[in-house]
Amino acid sequence: MGGAAGRPGPVVLEFEPGPGILTRTLLNAGTRVIALESDMSFLPGLQSLENNLDGQLEVVYCNFFKLDPGYHGWSTPPIMDSVELFKKLDISAVPWTAGKERNLLWKLIYALYECRSIYHCGRVELNMIMSEKEYKVLTAKPGEQMRRYQALSVLWQTGCEIQLLHMEPRSSFLTNSKTPRLPRPGSQITNDHLCLVRMTPRRNLFTGAMTDATSLTFIMMVKQCLIKQKSKLIDIINTWNLGNGYKVLEQLEIPENILTGHLYPEEYRGIFEVLDRSLEFDRSLLFNDVFKNTRNRSFVF
Repeated sequence: MGGAAGRPGPVVLEFEPGPGILTRTLLNAGTRVIALESDMSFLPGLQSLENNLDGQLEVVYCNFFKLDPGYHGWSTPPIMDSVELFKKLDISAVPWTAGKERNLLWKLIYALYECRSIYHCGRVELNMIMSEKEYKVLTAKPGEQMRRYQALSVLWQTGCEIQLLHMEPRSSFLTNSKTPRLPRPGSQITNDHLCLVRMTPRRNLFTGAMTDATSLTFIMMVKQCLIKQKSKLIDIINTWNLGNGYKVLEQLEIPENILTGHLYPEEYRGIFEVLDRSLEFDRSLLFNDVFKNTRNRSFVF
């Protein structure tokens, strides 16, 4: 979970820490810990540890697994109301619509293609919850869905098999404070579903010209092409390949008048493979274009 208000950095919420063996391991690793303990016999030891630390550990007498009892009204610890608990911990509520999936998806796509972070050890399958809007971007097709079809669409479809596991209305997560199990009446949210999506890296991603060393060129090429989905592809390739864009498209049997928003992910990969073999392809021109667009607009995301 994120840091509590006024306390930057990640926080681990630990339930029933008991004698605090795992707690000490987390603390020694530099992690901030909020320990919820319901057994009073363990509280003195945990509180003693808390007093010897400068705010790194917070101990609360609470049974997390008995939060929000069925009755309403006053309750005594270790039975607590979740609103009361998070208020006590100074943890602010975050709207369901305040997700940052797009930034995370970009970080993950760079990590995937460059075999960094979680992908350093191989093909890691991700199950990720995201908004319906971002799911539709990831799975958008060229042409008819051009408005949604973006660089993220091409890069994720090229790199991973994408499978929708479950779609849940956002209204399921909005409750009326007086009757917690009932949806809030009249609730209206844009992009009204949350999607559980599985993303499995393709076995054949790193074949041909695509390696973790050359993949950044592919990412930049796709991003540059899809700044505007109605740009003529040949005009963009000509700027990198010394006016020989028609040769690239001819090899792949792609029409010279095609727009960037009409090209399928596998065709973008094909262009990358041909350019990589071309002696006329100047990568510095591609990266110069990216640099200019980064300065002139919000290009990265």
